[in-house]
Amino acid sequence: MTDQVIEGTAARHRLPVRKLVAASIGNAIEWYDWTVYAAFAIYFAGEFFPGGGTLSQINTFATYALAFFFRPLGGLLLGRFADLRGRRPAMILTIVLMAGGSLLIGILPTYDQIGWFAPLLLILARIAQGLSVGGEVSNASAYLAEIAPTERRGRYSAFFYISTGTAVLIASVLGYVLSKNLTSQQMSDFGWRIPFIIGGVLGLVGLWLRRSLAETELFEAKKDTARRVRHPLRTTLREHPKAVGQLVGFTLLSTLCYYTFFSALQPFAVKTRRADAYDVFLALSIATALFVLLQYPMGALSDRVGRKPQLLAWSAAMVVLTVPLSTLVKPGFGNLLVVFCVGLAMYTAMTSIAPAVMSELFPTELRGLGIGAWYNLTVALFGGTAPLVISVLAAAGLQTVFFWYVSIGALIAFLVILTLPETKASELK
Repeated sequence: MTDQVIEGTAARHRLPVRKLVAASIGNAIEWYDWTVYAAFAIYFAGEFFPGGGTLSQINTFATYALAFFFRPLGGLLLGRFADLRGRRPAMILTIVLMAGGSLLIGILPTYDQIGWFAPLLLILARIAQGLSVGGEVSNASAYLAEIAPTERRGRYSAFFYISTGTAVLIASVLGYVLSKNLTSQQMSDFGWRIPFIIGGVLGLVGLWLRRSLAETELFEAKKDTARRVRHPLRTTLREHPKAVGQLVGFTLLSTLCYYTFFSALQPFAVKTRRADAYDVFLALSIATALFVLLQYPMGALSDRVGRKPQLLAWSAAMVVLTVPLSTLVKPGFGNLLVVFCVGLAMYTAMTSIAPAVMSELFPTELRGLGIGAWYNLTVALFGGTAPLVISVLAAAGLQTVFFWYVSIGALIAFLVILTLPETKASELK
């Protein structure tokens, strides 16, 4: 893949596409695997957990949730590893863990074949993936920000969620194709294994691409400083408490946005508002494609107008529009298309620049750990509990309260973002 010329710039800056794809592909594989696990769990639950029916489903999704709570540990350990040993080896390690976990799930013997070793191995695979995704976010974000020219950091950062949106879209389309062409029995017998094996193969491609990456100049300049840091997690709190609070504040809303528009709205639309499942799938697929297409333009916009105005516009829009949008979730493709497209288009104001904004909060010697630990802890607390919050509210007949919960999170994020300095033209420390 050759470098591409960005048109309309006086210096004719060349975008290093191969390098950006290599840095971002791990994130794509991470979210592809997490998406296919959730999507295909109904088919393989009984293969690993005895009891059948609801009990098997609960155990399978408990295993899914368990991985969330290994994300902070992965962010801490692999983030520190990246600060000490380099971004490149850390990104290679994360992709090996994720792809290995995916491949293991795809070829695992069932409970009928090896008994309790089957769910135990499934749990170990998911733990590896939880650790991996915790490290991937921080390390790939740091790498993208550190290789970017100062005036184009937003553009480079956009590739992170281009990969995420593409992966989610591929996983959704794959699920649709398999479910259309295989019977329910075939899906339970072997069909569910196909996407996991594909994930393992994609991991090998990502590993091959990442082996050619060069280490960042910033890491090389600061690696000795990183090795002199003692108690790095405590150091982030002692020396950069404001940065930690800011990261937690806007990540709270980012996480709620993700689980609202990519997860919570689907069952809410079908089960509570009686929308057609096919309309929901189609509307979300179109909106996800829009989400991918808007990443680069929004990243470029932040390089012109700044990160802070863009983040303020996003959080303010979420405060004002979340609850009204929820009233449009009802039967009818047009309504659903508006909800998903507006929601995910707003979200691109954040996702397009997330690696840049997070990397600009911490110095190089603490960047991997600072992002990894605090970002993933916030995601675990608010993302890992989002399905539980929705379920509890639904059981109480208060499903719409969840959208007020998101609006309150948006207000908190808005107030936190007000404290951010503008960093669009700043050099990374």
